[in-house]
Amino acid sequence: MQWPRQPLAERMRPQDPQDYIGQTELLAADQPLRDMLETGELRSLLLWGPPGSGKTTLARLLAQRADARFFELSAVSAGVKDLREIIAQAREGQDGLFAQTTVLFIDEIHRFNKAQQDALLHSVEIGEVVLMGATTENPSFEVIPALLSRCQVFVLKAHQPADLQALLQRALKEDSWMKQFEVEIPDWNALALYAGGDGRTLLNRVEIAVQLAARNSKSTEGQKKQVVLSPQILEKAFQRPLPYDKSGEEHYNIASALIKSVRGSDPDAAVYWLARMLEGGEDPLFIARRLVILASEDIGNAEPYALTLATACYQAVHAVGMPEARIILSQATTYLASCPKSNAAYKAVEQALSDARKFRDQPVPLHLRNAKSKLMKDLNYGKGYQYSHNYEDHFSEQQFLPDTLRDRVYYQPTEQGREKQLKARLKYMRPERYPETDSDV
Repeated sequence: MQWPRQPLAERMRPQDPQDYIGQTELLAADQPLRDMLETGELRSLLLWGPPGSGKTTLARLLAQRADARFFELSAVSAGVKDLREIIAQAREGQDGLFAQTTVLFIDEIHRFNKAQQDALLHSVEIGEVVLMGATTENPSFEVIPALLSRCQVFVLKAHQPADLQALLQRALKEDSWMKQFEVEIPDWNALALYAGGDGRTLLNRVEIAVQLAARNSKSTEGQKKQVVLSPQILEKAFQRPLPYDKSGEEHYNIASALIKSVRGSDPDAAVYWLARMLEGGEDPLFIARRLVILASEDIGNAEPYALTLATACYQAVHAVGMPEARIILSQATTYLASCPKSNAAYKAVEQALSDARKFRDQPVPLHLRNAKSKLMKDLNYGKGYQYSHNYEDHFSEQQFLPDTLRDRVYYQPTEQGREKQLKARLKYMRPERYPETDSDV
C-alpha cells in the first residue's frame, strides 16, 4: 500500500469527543469545557499548552458539537485583513437570535501583535465570533489584557505515557495504512521519552519508524508484515538520541548536582551539570526558576545582586529561547557559583514562620497600628510611634515585635560578602541583639 501523503497525526484526529484522549482533568464532569462539549454552548477561550497536547483537535470538536462555522488561521501567516474578512462573513445572517455560531480558531495566537489582537476585540465582545486561540506561551505575557479578559483560559498538559500509548494503539488499530503491519514496540517507556508528551510528534515519528523498519522485514502472503521498532530505528525516526527522563530519578539527580555545585561555589562543576541538563532536553525555564530560588536561598544578602541577575536570567531565557538561552544560563550559573554564600535570609523566614504558627494570635503593638478613625485614635492606635527619619541615623529605639516575641532574633547575618556590612550596621543599631562574639574579635 502506498504511503499516505497526509501525516498520521492528521489522519487520526478524532471526529467524536468520545475518541479524544488526554486532558482528563479539564474534561471531567461539571468542568466548563466538558459542559461546552455536551451542550454546544460556546464561549471565547484560550487553550494554553505544549505542542501536541490536543489544542487544535479540541477546538475543532467544540465547533463541531455546536454545529458552528469553523474558520482556522495561523498567526504566523495571517494578518488583520484575514481577520476582517472572517468577521465580515460572521456578520452575514446574524440578524436572528439563534443564528449559526462562527468559531474563529487562531493557532499560535501569541504571535499576533497588539494591532492584530486589537482587531478582534469588538467582535469577540459582542459575540460576532467565538474566539478560540491556541498558544504554547503564557497568555498573561503574550495576549493583551483587553482580549485576555474576554476569554477563559484553559491550561492543557503534556500527554502522560499512558495517553501516548493509547493514542498509538488507536492508530495501529484503526488507520488503514498502519493496519497492514504487525508492529512490535519492545520499549514503550523509551518511545514515551522520545515523544516528550507530544502526541503529534509520537504519531508522525512512529509512522516514519514503521516505514524504515518495514524495508528490512519480510512478509508472508496473507499475513501482516512484521516490524520491530528497535532503539536504533527509533533514533533514526526521531533524529536524536534517547533523552533523559524529565520525570525520573536521573532528572532529579542532575538537577540536584547543579544546585549543590552552585551552592558549593564550583562554577566548573555547575556549568557541566547545566550542560548535561540542556543536552538532555531539559526545559531551560525549569533551570532558570531553580537559579532564582537558589539566588535567594543560598546567596541572599551576601550578594543581593544575585537575585536580580537570576530574575533577569529567567526573563531573558523566556524571551530568547534555545539555543541562545544556553549562554544566558551559563552566565547566571557561573556568577552565582562564584558569589559569596549565605542562607541567613532563608533560616530567618523559616524560624519566623515557626513562631507565626505558634503565636498566631499576638496583637500588633498599639503604637504600630494605623489610626484611620477617631475611635481608633481614642483607643491609642498609633500613640507613641516614633518616625524613624526624624532621628539620628534615621533610627529610633522602639519595639516592633509583639511583647511575647520582643527578644526574638531571626535574621543572623554572616560575615560573607555584603552581608558583613549589614551585620556591622545592625550591631551598631541594636547591640543588645547582636552581642560581640569570638568571631568578631
